[in-house]
Amino acid sequence: MILRTMASTLPPPPSPKTKPQSSSPPPSQLPLRTIPGSYGLPLLGPLSDRLDYFWFQGPETFFRTRIEKYKSTVFRTNIPPAFPFLGNVNPNIIAVLDVKSFSHLFDMDIVEKKDVLIGDFRPSLSFTGGVRVGVYLDPTDPKHGQVKSFTMDILKRSSEVWVRELLTNLDTFWGTVESDISQNGAASYTFPLQRSFFNFLVAALAGVRPADVSPEISADGYTSLNKWLALQIIPTVKIGILQPLEEIFLHSWAYPFLFVAGDYKKLHDFIENHAGEVIRRGQEDFGLTREETIHNLLFVLGFNAYGGFSVFLPSLIGRIAGDESGLQERIRTEVRRVCGSQSDLNFRSVNEMDLVKSVVYETLRMSPPVPLQFARARKDFRLSSNDSVYEVKKGELLCGYQLLVMRDKTVFDEPEKFKPDRFTGQTGSELLNYLYWSNGPQTGTPSESNKQCAAKDYVTLTASLLVADLFLRYDKIAGNSGQITAVEKAK
Repeated sequence: MILRTMASTLPPPPSPKTKPQSSSPPPSQLPLRTIPGSYGLPLLGPLSDRLDYFWFQGPETFFRTRIEKYKSTVFRTNIPPAFPFLGNVNPNIIAVLDVKSFSHLFDMDIVEKKDVLIGDFRPSLSFTGGVRVGVYLDPTDPKHGQVKSFTMDILKRSSEVWVRELLTNLDTFWGTVESDISQNGAASYTFPLQRSFFNFLVAALAGVRPADVSPEISADGYTSLNKWLALQIIPTVKIGILQPLEEIFLHSWAYPFLFVAGDYKKLHDFIENHAGEVIRRGQEDFGLTREETIHNLLFVLGFNAYGGFSVFLPSLIGRIAGDESGLQERIRTEVRRVCGSQSDLNFRSVNEMDLVKSVVYETLRMSPPVPLQFARARKDFRLSSNDSVYEVKKGELLCGYQLLVMRDKTVFDEPEKFKPDRFTGQTGSELLNYLYWSNGPQTGTPSESNKQCAAKDYVTLTASLLVADLFLRYDKIAGNSGQITAVEKAK
């Protein structure tokens, strides 16, 4: 068991920033407009939109074409999953696709977040042991406050070992990459990265190194998480295999927990047997039952942390490895100016690397790990976009596709272009008010009363640590989001 401490080594959080004045008129001066678009005929409308979303257009084109059609970033449409075998899911949404309208999704006075993690579709509670975990709870639910406080406590206590466990597992990861390049000329790194981050996150969050107590979990635990994650989200995600096979077999029904019951039990039993201190705190300090503690810990570890990093980090590595603009040299210079060696690498030193952090932020803007955000209207209210005001009724489901929201040209200059320096300096710092990737703005603060990711700052700092570590090890790297083809060791 890894010893913990309450003392946090995170740098102090940034001071709250005053949100810059919008260039658009205030709501009182904007025209009131009926929300355009429609849901189409029963059954046929949702089915048509589903086929466009998954097959004929794909998510990005699906939303872009409707923005053009309706001349509005706010409109009515349907979002999968839907008919034929998911009759208990209402696919009707109001799309909100500019930063101003999107921001309403995080105003807890006007929206609620109960059971809307992936829209109106919610996987069976069997996937979380019959427990409705915190991510599916609205902040008004007392249980949400208990779970969120427990999660933030886990993170606070993990900070003492976070960097050490991360760097230890990165040693293993880069060793595998170098070996594969030497033997095969290239390294497909997705699975080695997932294995390393699984072991790192278990050590940091659950307080136990898997390799010390269960070689099986250390080697294969990440594959169990992959299957568990996939079966929950497959009905909502475009996979890209041969159509119509994808539509028929992957998007037509919810998959049963039975297919991964054995994998989940292994993970559950591992946590139950080896994360005793964390479980005790969940019960004694936060009033959770033993099973609530275990299943919430598994969800935070597996869905939020491991799942998010598995999507985000390949985008970040690929963006850097494939760059030919001189960005690698600039990052290397900054990293080595701040850190003379790995022993100098920690939360505080990486927080001084403005370019590294900006690259991380810009990658989150261009490739947000969670593409869709949802919220349900808590009451009737008026929603403002950049150019209009719309009336939303209580109970209506709002949906924002972050990839387009984060390309709002009224906020971001040359929004389709990756600009590594975008978030540096005072102007860049102010732009963080508009960087939404974590169920809230980058300048927001997670709390029991909101749904912002508890690990928001840990994610960006961990990604920055990975980049800094990379350029302490290597002078150059070549590859993409799936393969690394060459590394040149630091001289």
